[in-house]
Amino acid sequence: MAELRDAGILMRLINKAMLNMSVDVNAIYRRCGIQPQLLQDQDLRTPHQANLIFWDVAEEVTQDPNVGLHFGEHMPVFRGQVLEYLFLSSPTFGEGLQRAINYQRLLTDAAQARLEIEDGAEDELACLITDTQLQATRQLRHFNDCTAVGLIKFFRYVTEEIFRPSKLCFSFPEPDDISEYQRIFDCPVDFGQSSNRIYFDRKLLELPSFHAESELLQLHEQLADQHVAKLEKQDVVHEVRKVIGESLETSQVTLESVAERMGLSARQLRSSLSQADASFNQLLADYRCRFAKRLLVCTDESIDEIVYLTGFSEPSTFYRAFKRWTGLTPVEYRKQKAGTRH
Repeated sequence: MAELRDAGILMRLINKAMLNMSVDVNAIYRRCGIQPQLLQDQDLRTPHQANLIFWDVAEEVTQDPNVGLHFGEHMPVFRGQVLEYLFLSSPTFGEGLQRAINYQRLLTDAAQARLEIEDGAEDELACLITDTQLQATRQLRHFNDCTAVGLIKFFRYVTEEIFRPSKLCFSFPEPDDISEYQRIFDCPVDFGQSSNRIYFDRKLLELPSFHAESELLQLHEQLADQHVAKLEKQDVVHEVRKVIGESLETSQVTLESVAERMGLSARQLRSSLSQADASFNQLLADYRCRFAKRLLVCTDESIDEIVYLTGFSEPSTFYRAFKRWTGLTPVEYRKQKAGTRH
């Protein structure tokens, strides 16, 4: 299974929230191993599993047991992406919401969002279920809190501030103090439920969009399809990187061996990588380079051991490759970076 990843826009929104709150952003990024300049990459997608580390560090640095709620509260509204355009150009809020669900992968690979209608319910409620594939933990509580606040802020934006949640449900246990949930959501909140849910008046599904435009909607759907197709092409790149990482220490890594692990022929893998504007040799070299740098900076492993761990057969081959990658020998690189270890 390919690694689940989130769109970089989510991290950029959280980054703005941290800056708005005067949080020590550099401390959080340093401890998470995040390079701030990566946030400028418009094609950035971060591992969904990294949420476990990020939110743990964020809570520890801020000493805020409700850090997810507060990051969400100080986050700007999600803007300027194709999902926003799909919402605004759809005839109604309900159609915009369903289109966003259809293209949810543009935000995250891990989402399992769906819309349900409470048939026959006295309050006539609709329900958006927003679960991910990670198990409920303290860190994922923060992620779910932040997601819920962000979604509600976005829904208010696209409905000209009309949207209001009727009730929220969270899958994690009830915290000791729920006063911040009551303040921020201003509606009933239930904990320890089977899924994360946002309930709202189902009449909102028929709310017309002031920006509806059929021709623009068609263009936005075409654009969304193109973005999804691009992500699908990148899936093979992420899978190759994963297999390289799993195989490097135990076997000789070749195009043929990786293709076999992925259930493909070498020709099929080469073609798929070409469609994603990538090559196997470059992916292998990039992985070895990053891995070698990390071992040199973050560990005391000997050069001989690093040669073995990065899959080189001879030290001389490793030295030549590393000098080509960085302009430095491994020893020079380690000395240069010695002051950056934490």
